[in-house]
Amino acid sequence: MIDIQLRTVNVTRYVTPLREGGSMPAIAEADDDFLYVLKFRGAGQGSRALIAELIGGEIARILGLRVPELVFSNLDEAFGRTEPDEEIQDLLKASVGLNLALHYLSGAITFDPTVTKVDAKLASQIVWLDCLLTNMDRTCRNTNMLLWHKELWLIDHGAALYFHHSWQNWEEQAKRPFALVKDHVLLQEASELETVDEDFRKILKPEHFQAIVSLIPDAWLDGENVFETKDDHRQAYAKFLEIRLAHSDIFLKEAQHAREILI
Repeated sequence: MIDIQLRTVNVTRYVTPLREGGSMPAIAEADDDFLYVLKFRGAGQGSRALIAELIGGEIARILGLRVPELVFSNLDEAFGRTEPDEEIQDLLKASVGLNLALHYLSGAITFDPTVTKVDAKLASQIVWLDCLLTNMDRTCRNTNMLLWHKELWLIDHGAALYFHHSWQNWEEQAKRPFALVKDHVLLQEASELETVDEDFRKILKPEHFQAIVSLIPDAWLDGENVFETKDDHRQAYAKFLEIRLAHSDIFLKEAQHAREILI
């Protein structure tokens, strides 16, 4: 049995908002004295974005890619009472309880594809991961990658697994190609997709998916009427990933075709 653990921290200080996109993450300090990029369950996409962040980040980590440490971050009911900004105060009130945070990489800079070139293997690994996760948000406009100590780090997988915003025909969606790969910022460099597919299929196991989805807090699964139980809900995520991995040749061919057009 594979065991994956996430630490839980208590948020002690709201430092500053990061007004990027619609989710309004923030830099916050926790009771372990570290700074984190805090993702709120009360933000626009709600708990689904946190679930996608958790699943995407931990799968990336299993595959050997660099992702900041993910932690559960507990927000106390009294935390936002002194916040003068009404929009932020409402967000904090709506996010009481468990949220998700990424360790803040102090001094990191946003990856710029015109400045930094990524080698073919790493580019192929990241493209393959985003095809598995159906992550639409790794484009030239918004790379969601950072350079920290001269190494490439992946952040923000909240837009992945977009099928879960409706759950309509989700088992069929698991077998579909990922057409949006054509806009991936690293597609042109991803010349080793076939080798990466072979390597990653050997690494990822159903037990990994089970271990990750078991981490999803009950509170993040509230309000979903598609499933009889919350465990059924978790198992649907695991099943989607298992099906998608088993049919990786579908999204692999789509990525290769999109790359041929691009180059």
